[in-house]
Amino acid sequence: MDDSLPLPLPPPKNQSTAPDHQIAAPRYHAMDDPVLAMVLVAGASVAVAVPCLLLALLCRHLRRGKNNHTKLRSRFSSSSALALPVSSPAAGTGTPSDTSSWSFYGSAADASLRKLSLADLAAATGGFSPDNIIGDGSFGFVYRAVLPGGAAVAVKRLSGDGAAGAGNREFRAELEVLGDLSHPNLARLLGYCDAGRDRILVYELLERGSLDAWLHGGGDAEGGEAMTLPWPARLRVARGAAAALAFLHHGRRPPVLHRDVKSSNVLLGDGFEAKLADFGLARIVRGSPAKSHVSTQAAGTAGYVAPEIWAGVGATAKADVYSFGVLLIEMVTGHRPSWPVKAKIGEKEVDLVDWARAKIAAGQASEILDQRMHIGGQGKEMEEVRALLEVAWQCTDSVNKNRPTMEEVVTLLNKIG
Repeated sequence: MDDSLPLPLPPPKNQSTAPDHQIAAPRYHAMDDPVLAMVLVAGASVAVAVPCLLLALLCRHLRRGKNNHTKLRSRFSSSSALALPVSSPAAGTGTPSDTSSWSFYGSAADASLRKLSLADLAAATGGFSPDNIIGDGSFGFVYRAVLPGGAAVAVKRLSGDGAAGAGNREFRAELEVLGDLSHPNLARLLGYCDAGRDRILVYELLERGSLDAWLHGGGDAEGGEAMTLPWPARLRVARGAAAALAFLHHGRRPPVLHRDVKSSNVLLGDGFEAKLADFGLARIVRGSPAKSHVSTQAAGTAGYVAPEIWAGVGATAKADVYSFGVLLIEMVTGHRPSWPVKAKIGEKEVDLVDWARAKIAAGQASEILDQRMHIGGQGKEMEEVRALLEVAWQCTDSVNKNRPTMEEVVTLLNKIG
């Protein structure tokens, strides 16, 4: 056996004789350098080109959106002041929440209303911003909204309680009552939205706000605080509200009971014409409005509710008459019906209606006047006040059959002056 060790073989040509731990290190030929450079340049070009391409596509999209928005504004500017953007899909398309709400109510009156998308209304109200709230009710808030063409409307967003909620019942009631009604003294319903849990109603906007704000101060009155409403304006408002109720009770079939007549539901137009609003508690009745009982459930606002309602008697048109009589007393005295008054300092507080009726019966109408009107104890305006309080006295009779109808009230008010 040959104990000698074999001689190491010579390394192959061009093979490095570096130690083993260096053999794995890569080595490139001189001819590889241009290839690497080209790969690096190509990668850098792609890295620059992709963002540039994306930026170009984004700019094109924004230009297209701007052009569409300009066309949209032009379309609304050329239409009527109260035109509404229609977002409902064509017939037979869309999900159930996108189709006409009137399929739920069995009425063909949707031809006079417009359906809007939630996105349209959210944009018009600044995302339903609290800064745009101009009122609230039993079931939600009212927002001032500006449409793309610049027209201002009032948007009532009802509470999102779903199909079983009170807000949905109010939504149904207002659509059912106002969907096919038109009268100069009714707030005009323009459109609606029912998307998911949202129930929204869109009305004409009456910039002078509510009668309540003018009598007692509030955010929707001009200047944000109570301004003196002169007597001629109050008389005009009384006549307008009476005309609205007379139309609901006697001017259409079937009749409608409002069931929540109060100063905050009387809105004022530019010339202080009255517009009766908020029909969330309204009900359509069958037969004679004076005899048909709608519901034994108490409805309305404290201070305005007829005594028979608290006694569990169903609402009739005479309950609306009582509420209207309370409204007349409120307009003359400047006192809220829900606040008790004192006949004299130190005396026991009494209900506003009881106090006013006692003064009217005693011929002391001048003692209950809102002093901000600056009406003296004599003269034409004082005579008009006395005549209006006589109507209020009849309307607030505790026995409902003794109260006049709203048609009779309109006749009495038109004789004043």
